[in-house]
Amino acid sequence: MCTRILGVPVTFTTTIEDFIAHDSIKMSYTKQPLSNEVFIRSHELLFEQGLSDIDINVQDWDETKCFFATGEKSALPFDIFAASFYLLSRYEEYLPHVKDDYGRFTASESIAFKNNFLQQPVVDIWAYKLKAVLEEKFEDFKFTDRNYTVQPVIDVPRAYYFRKKGLLRTFGGVFNDLIRLRLGRLYQRAMVLSGFKRDPHDTFKWIINKQKNCDFKFIVLFLIGDYSTYDKNISINKKEFVSLIKSVADYSKVGLKASYFALDDIAILKKEKKAMESIINYELQASRHSFSKLNLPKSYRHLVELEIHQDFTMGYIKELGFRAGTCTPFLFYDLDYEVQTPLQIHSFHCLDSALLKYQSQLDKKEALQRIIKQVKQVNGTFTPIFHNYSFSDDALWNGYRELFTLILDSANED
Repeated sequence: MCTRILGVPVTFTTTIEDFIAHDSIKMSYTKQPLSNEVFIRSHELLFEQGLSDIDINVQDWDETKCFFATGEKSALPFDIFAASFYLLSRYEEYLPHVKDDYGRFTASESIAFKNNFLQQPVVDIWAYKLKAVLEEKFEDFKFTDRNYTVQPVIDVPRAYYFRKKGLLRTFGGVFNDLIRLRLGRLYQRAMVLSGFKRDPHDTFKWIINKQKNCDFKFIVLFLIGDYSTYDKNISINKKEFVSLIKSVADYSKVGLKASYFALDDIAILKKEKKAMESIINYELQASRHSFSKLNLPKSYRHLVELEIHQDFTMGYIKELGFRAGTCTPFLFYDLDYEVQTPLQIHSFHCLDSALLKYQSQLDKKEALQRIIKQVKQVNGTFTPIFHNYSFSDDALWNGYRELFTLILDSANED
């Protein structure tokens, strides 16, 4: 909170004399105040080993929510550090919960959804409230400012819809279209395969043009794992697919969309990492798991072991909002091992498919603007995830190019 959100370096001491002698900004985190400091009364959570089913009472606090209430002497009405740690560590995801059909933790199981603060970056809001308390107490201390930023992510589970599938899959698709009497798709397939029309999922020219007009880099994550029940991608033995990845890497940052089976098998993940690095010719930095599925802490331990430094899986597929309660990238803390890792979590706040529940383009735009406004109010980083196919001409994705452009333009607005 202090280092990443408020830009204040932190040192710790347990020596009371040193603490009292310090004449600049300081906080105590204990049961009783010590001297002329900002006192935060501590909850037991950060002093515990292991996990326990904690009884949490969420309360209203100004325009937001809080939990782990404290006494009157405390500078804040709750333990801001324990509450933030609970959300950032994803403590609740280690506890027993109901999963969806893919084994994912759902928004409806979260404390944020149940208490109506999922669409607020509460950790960042709390940090700014703490800043106000510190500024009032230590008037001479100058905080650094941070600016609102955008980190767009393009997820590519399948680069082409009709092309480069191989004879067997192509004939299978034609036969399926005939059986189901999908004559429009059969015609579209024929036009694409004969070279008269661009493949509907091949939106990369548009994506690169957008990138050229932006000062910040997109992160484009390609699925290159083996074909399976869950992953129906193009083979990396296809030279044109490899050439596509290389051309995108000339403009944007390229990362790995890990296959479904790589989630639990580190050997598969390692193989995919090496394959991607051989294509892009630099060390892989970013990844995201198929179907936005996470198995905590196992999934993240694999990334740490393979020295993949950034993850973009943390988020909800059907809800806009802040799964970890923040719009600031943070380091993964392994609750079982009680250790902070070097893996940086970039929690996404909007998945393109989550906007489909809004009927009209206006409703989609308003929902998107509401979440962007929340991030702007704390000068955070807005992380949306769109797929290459959501920029296609398919009626389902009508207006999504405009929505993506709206997000890019938000970085240049006051």
